[in-house]
Amino acid sequence: MNWKHALKGMTPYKPGRSIEEVIRLYGLKEVVKLASNENPYGCSPAVKEFIETDAIQYEIYPDGYASALRSKLAAKHDVSEDTLLFGNGSDEIIMVISRALLGKGTNTIMATTTFPQYAHNAKIEGAEIRQIPLRDGQHDLEGFVRAIDDETSVIWVCNPNNPTGNLLPSDTLQAFLERVPEHILVVLDEAYFEYITADAHTDSVTWLEKFPNIIILRTFSKAYGLASFRVGYAIAQPEIIANLNKVRNPFNNNSIGLAVAEKALADQAFIHQCRQVNHEQRDRFKQYATEKKLHMFDSETNFVLLAVPGDADLAAEQLLQQGFIIRSGNALGTPGYVRVTIGTEQQNSDFFAALDTLLVVEGSAK
Repeated sequence: MNWKHALKGMTPYKPGRSIEEVIRLYGLKEVVKLASNENPYGCSPAVKEFIETDAIQYEIYPDGYASALRSKLAAKHDVSEDTLLFGNGSDEIIMVISRALLGKGTNTIMATTTFPQYAHNAKIEGAEIRQIPLRDGQHDLEGFVRAIDDETSVIWVCNPNNPTGNLLPSDTLQAFLERVPEHILVVLDEAYFEYITADAHTDSVTWLEKFPNIIILRTFSKAYGLASFRVGYAIAQPEIIANLNKVRNPFNNNSIGLAVAEKALADQAFIHQCRQVNHEQRDRFKQYATEKKLHMFDSETNFVLLAVPGDADLAAEQLLQQGFIIRSGNALGTPGYVRVTIGTEQQNSDFFAALDTLLVVEGSAK
């Protein structure tokens, strides 16, 4: 078959092990998954109540305009409805942007290390990928500016960044946007927006008029606890949204996903509670890292990137054997670190105890 040349050497996304698989492989009674930054508190009770009513007509196509959810999101963000685009998770929106704007003769700028789907989709489209190394876990925006030329089409800014968790200061990001030519689309990927507690942070939605070349990505997969329903959305100027809609597949969101996202959006008390308890537990990780003299990047998300003794793959495997599924930094481009989702108070206490056993073994080996 005449496959695209770009596919040569690429590998499909490899998901982590499931709870059921780990229980079977290691004979464990209980396993805690802290690998995919899911909400350990689940989702709004209103979502569960809605699902139990079985109120969806399964034989009817979804609302291709996402009318009800669109109206409520527009009201929440104080934007017009034509500034919104919906995707099968924000992953699909990344693919739509890449398909619409990238190809041979264009280049795209992103950090390294950051969310890998930016580079993955750009490579498929045949675009040149310009990766600017992080500086202390943070985007090197000066490096981004130096990389811009006449063929630059898309710039990706993951904020807070995955996998480091760092948040760019709003004034720093705004100063950067002022230097980007208006013909270049700047993607502000804010999948973890709801977890941000930094006092000086500015909601980037308020920048849409000043910077008409930005598009903001958000999702219902993280804080809203709806990862299995795959609902993400973007906010940008109507002209940008209209052109991206030409690429988007019709009926790309299913009816149940749209309906439960609408219910979840209405329960902001649940989001506030999740943000608060996550902040408290994130502070526990900071305290633990300080006490154990382990480097940890500042995080404004529901995960941390934490240094471990020895090889990260080995540490991840040893923690897996104790019933904790995490992500090795070796697979993320951050060797020597593991990425750990911030769990419940009890889950985190148990994780600290498990990591302690690794630190004791490493210490006795020295």
